[in-house]
Amino acid sequence: MDCPRYGPYQLKESHKRLRAGVKAWMEAEVCPYIDQWEEEGGIPRELHVKAAQHPTGFYNIGIPKEYGGTELEDHDAMHNIIVNEEMVRAGCLGFGPALMTWGIGLPPILKHGADWMKREVATSVANGSKIICLCITEPSGGSDVAGVQTTAVDKGDHFLVNGNKTFITSGCKADYFTVAVRTGGKGLTGISLLLMTRDMPGLKTTPMKKMGWLCSDTAMIAFDNVKVPKKNLIGQLNRGFYYIMSNFNNERLSMASSSVAAARVCMEEAIVYARQRKTFGKPLIANQGIRWKIIEVVKDIEACQAFLDQCICCVEQSVRHPEKPNDPLLVAKLSMLKLFATRTCEKAAREACQVLGGKSFIRGGRAAKVERIYREVRVMAIGGGSEEIMLELASRQSKL
Repeated sequence: MDCPRYGPYQLKESHKRLRAGVKAWMEAEVCPYIDQWEEEGGIPRELHVKAAQHPTGFYNIGIPKEYGGTELEDHDAMHNIIVNEEMVRAGCLGFGPALMTWGIGLPPILKHGADWMKREVATSVANGSKIICLCITEPSGGSDVAGVQTTAVDKGDHFLVNGNKTFITSGCKADYFTVAVRTGGKGLTGISLLLMTRDMPGLKTTPMKKMGWLCSDTAMIAFDNVKVPKKNLIGQLNRGFYYIMSNFNNERLSMASSSVAAARVCMEEAIVYARQRKTFGKPLIANQGIRWKIIEVVKDIEACQAFLDQCICCVEQSVRHPEKPNDPLLVAKLSMLKLFATRTCEKAAREACQVLGGKSFIRGGRAAKVERIYREVRVMAIGGGSEEIMLELASRQSKL
C-alpha cells in the first residue's frame, strides 16, 4: 500500500506527512468498522465531521481556505492521489466515494458558482456538516452526457425541473445536488447545471441495491415539478456540458489511482496468505506456479503505477497552463490510464482469489478485502466512463 515513487514524481515531505496522517486515521477510525458499515449499507454521518477535523486537513484539501478548506502551501495533484490511495487501505473501494463525494459534486460550484453558493455550500461541505452529490447519469444513458433528458423549463423567476437520475453516489444522504438539466435545444449546447437542495418539494430519492460499494449509498432521484430559483444556476446558461467535461479528468485520475491501490491490496493479501498457508507439507508460495502468478500481476501494477505518476505530472503541467483546460492528449492519457488501471485491478483481484482459494468466496473473515474488491472492480471499469468509451475517447483525442 505504501507506494514509493522512483520515476518522474518524487515525494515531498508534505506528501509523506499527509500519507502517515491519513494512514493512521484509516487504521484507527475505519478499518476496524468497515465490515460492519458494509453490512449496514452506509458510513456514519458523523464520520464526515470527524474527518473534517483531522489535523492533516485531508478531508477538504482543494477547498479554498476562505470557505473552511485546507490550502497546503505546496499543494499539487499528488496530495489528492495520496488521499485516494489511503482511502483504499481498508480494502473497500466504495469507502472513498462515500466519504469524499464532494470531490465531484462541489468543483463546478467552486469554479463557476456565484459567491453566495460558495459561502453557503462550500463552507458547510468543508466542515463535514453537509453532503453534496453530482447528478448526471440518467436511466436513458450515462456516458452520453450530451443526451441529458431531465428538463428545466424557464418560468420567469424559477426553473421547473422534471426528470430522473440514477446511480447517484450519496444521493440518499446528500443535502445538496449539482444537477445536469436541459435548458436549451438538443445536444451539448443545451445543458446547464443547477444547485438543488434536499428540502425542495418534488425531489425524491430511492436507494439502490448493488453488487459492491455497499457502504456507499447509491440512489435513483426523481424530479417532479421541482421549482428551482434562477439564482441557483451554476455558471452560465447552457454551458453545463463543458463544466461537466472539465470535471471528468480529475474523476478518472482519482478512479485510476484507487484501482492501482486496490490491486496492491489484493497482492499484499495474497502474498501474506501464500507465505502462511501450508499445502502438501510446504508453504503455498513455495510452488513456482503461485510465485509466477503473483509476479505476473505485480509487473502490471508497477507499470500502471509509473503511468499514473506520469499522468500526475501531465495534470500538474495543465494546472500551470489553464489556457488548455481540456488538452486532447491529456484527455487521451487519462482515458488510457483509467482503462489500464481498472483492468490491472480486475486481474489482481482474480489472481488473489485464486491464491486465497475458497476463503475468497466468503464475505468477511480472512479474505474479506479481496472478496470485496473482486465485487467492486466492475463499477470502477464502468463508472466515470466505460472501457469502450475510454478506448474510443483515447483514439479520438489522439487523432488516430
